[in-house]
Formats: sequence, C-alpha cells, structure tokens
Amino acid sequence: MKEIMQYINGDSFLHSMNPISKIAAVAGVIILSVFTTNSMVLALMVLGILLASLKAGLQQELLRQLKLLVFLSVSLILLTVLTMKSGATLGYLIPPGVFTASGSFPVTTGALDFGVVLSLRFFAMLFSFQLLVVTTRPSELMKALLAIHIPVDYVLMFVIALRFIPSLQVEGQRIHEAQLARGYNPGKGLGGKVRSVKPLLVPLVANSLGRTQVLGLTMDMRGYRSRHSVEKDRLVWNKIDFAAVGCVALTGIGVVLTGLI
Repeated sequence: MKEIMQYINGDSFLHSMNPISKIAAVAGVIILSVFTTNSMVLALMVLGILLASLKAGLQQELLRQLKLLVFLSVSLILLTVLTMKSGATLGYLIPPGVFTASGSFPVTTGALDFGVVLSLRFFAMLFSFQLLVVTTRPSELMKALLAIHIPVDYVLMFVIALRFIPSLQVEGQRIHEAQLARGYNPGKGLGGKVRSVKPLLVPLVANSLGRTQVLGLTMDMRGYRSRHSVEKDRLVWNKIDFAAVGCVALTGIGVVLTGLI
C-alpha cells in the first residue's frame, strides 16, 4: 500500500523550487479559494494545479484522493440543497406525487452553485497542499518555515504531524489485516464499513498515544528543550519560483480587479 502525504523523490520542476515559494504559492491558492465565490475561477485554479501535477508526473498522487473528494463534494452539494432555498427551482429530491402533491426538498440554482463552490475550494486547497508535501523534503520544509520566522516548536509539531499521517495509515492497515486474519468479519456494504471502524480506531488511537509518549521522552533525552535556536540555511530562489508566485499573485489581482470575490 502506497503511503499518502509522503515525500516522493524526483527531479521535476516542483522538486527544484524553493520551499518558501511553494509555501507562498499554496498560501495564495488557499486565500483565493476562501475569498472567491466564483465557481469558474475556482475551476480554473483546480485545472492549473492538475496541469502542474501532470507536468511534474505527480497526477496519480492527486487522483488517489479523488474518491474522497467526490464523496465530500456530493455530501456538500446535498447538504446545501437541503438547507438553502435561494434561486430558481430546478426540481425536487422527492418528486411530486410521492409523499406530497408539490414535491419535497426543492433543488435550487443557488444551492447547487454554493455546493459546487465549496467542493472546488476543497479540491484546490487539498491538491495544492498535497503537491507541496510530496515535492518537499521534511528537512527543507523545516528550513523554509524557520526562514519565515515560524517558532521552532510549531515547526516541529507541523513536521511531526505530517510524518504521522503515513505512519497512521500503515498502522491502520496492519490492524485491519490482523483482525481479518483472526476471523473478524464486519460484513459487507456500508453497514460493514461502519462496524469495522470501532475495532480499528481503538487500537490505533492507543498505539498513537503510546508513540507520542515515546517521542516526547526521546526529545527530552536529546536535550531538545534546552535548545534556543536552530541553524538556518540560505534558500536560493530561481526563475520557476518567481514564475509560480507571480502567477498566483496575478490571479489574485485579476480576481480582485474584476470583482469576482
């Protein structure tokens, strides 16, 4: 099983970029995603991220999250349809004549548009952040965060949290396989998946808490708390860095000037 949110060694243009420029570009994408409510702008941002991943040969890493994002998108659109009634009515979730003569739960244009906007926001933010993580070594990411004056305690927590994601994934898969080997059968379908969550989460959380305790003791033994600073190496910018940050900045300026926020 391939780990998620794990650095992938390569020589693409994304790998050669300065980690500070990648952080700036991702921050710009997240800010634009949050403030713009135009679905076309968000769709173009997602398309641009996909093209960048295709150029770098990392499209499979993004497509692996597609099932989760599609499920999230359908859930968000359904939620907005059930809670928003703005705009013209396109139809009903429960057609007329089934329970009521006029139909139930109208599907409006305003609800669909807002649901699509929310979905595209998650696509843009998750895809851009994933490209940052899989193309940046943890050591380089730490140097970049320290270079922009993030406190070393928060930098360490962030890097350790990123490393815990693939570790928890592998640990959860091992626990699941061990339960299957012992004859545990939660059943098939949605009900089986729901029943399999509890016996998976309990040992996973217990193992994670034990691992964090060992990590804390290890840090104390190595004298981490007595350190007041960490050596910061100089990070060099290249043409690709300026192009990436400039592209995101120009997109933001264009969105503001055209009033698409």
